[in-house]
Amino acid sequence: MSSSGSKKGFCPFSLFLFAATAATFAYGKLQDKSSTDKDADKSNTAATATSAPASSTSTSDTKSKVVFVLGGPGAGKGTQCELLSTRQGWAHLSAGDLLRAERNSGSDLASLINSKIAAGQIVPAEITVGLLEKAMSDIRSTDPTRTKFLIDGFPRSEGNVTVWKEQMSDSADVRFVLFLDCPEDTMTSRLLERGKSSGRNDDQIDVIRKRFATFRGESMPIVDMYEKEGKVRKVVADRDVEEVYKDVAKLVEGL
Repeated sequence: MSSSGSKKGFCPFSLFLFAATAATFAYGKLQDKSSTDKDADKSNTAATATSAPASSTSTSDTKSKVVFVLGGPGAGKGTQCELLSTRQGWAHLSAGDLLRAERNSGSDLASLINSKIAAGQIVPAEITVGLLEKAMSDIRSTDPTRTKFLIDGFPRSEGNVTVWKEQMSDSADVRFVLFLDCPEDTMTSRLLERGKSSGRNDDQIDVIRKRFATFRGESMPIVDMYEKEGKVRKVVADRDVEEVYKDVAKLVEGL
C-alpha cells in the first residue's frame, strides 16, 4: 500500500455543516442589530411625540390670566382690587393710576393725558394699552410666578378693546369682566368725599358729571358687548365693602 493512500481528505459533509453554522450565526447577528436599531427608532419617535405637546402646554401656561374690572367712577373698583391683591395675591393694575403716573412723569405724552383727564375724556387706546403692557411685563420679569392680573377701569371704549386684542391676545387671556353696579348718587357722594383729600382734579363735581356721561356713552356699551359674550359677572356695589368683597372673591376662586 502506498503512503498516499493513508492520507485523510476533508469530509464534504463536515465542510457543509461548518459553512451552514457560520451563515446562521451571521444572520442572527444581523437580525439582532436590526431589532436594536428599530427599538432605538421607536424610542426616538416616542420621545419626539411626547415632547411636542409638552412644549405647546408650556407656551399656553405662560399667558397671563386677566380680569377686567369695570364700573362707574366711584363704584369701588380700586378698593375691591386692592383687597384681592392683598388677600389673594392678584396683581392690581389701574389704568387710571398708570395714566396719572405718566402725566406726572414729564414725558411727551403728559400734556395730552392731562388734557383728556381734565376734560373727563378717554385717553387714546394706544397709550393706555402700551402702559398696561409695560406694567404687566415689568411685574412678570420681576416675579415670573405672578400671572394673574386685575385691570380696573379698562376697557372703557371700543377702541380700547380693539387695541387690546391687537397687542395682547398672544400674551394675555381675559377670563371675564367684573362689573360693579352702583347708582350714580352713591358714586357721586363717594367721589366728593374722596376729593376732599385726594387732590385729584377729576373728583370735582363738574368733572364728575362729565365722567358719568362718558361712562354711560362709551363704557356701558362695552359692558353690554361682553355681556352678550357671556363674560360679565355683575356684583351690586352700593353695599358695605366686605359684603361686596365676599361676592367678588367667590367669582375669582379657582382662577
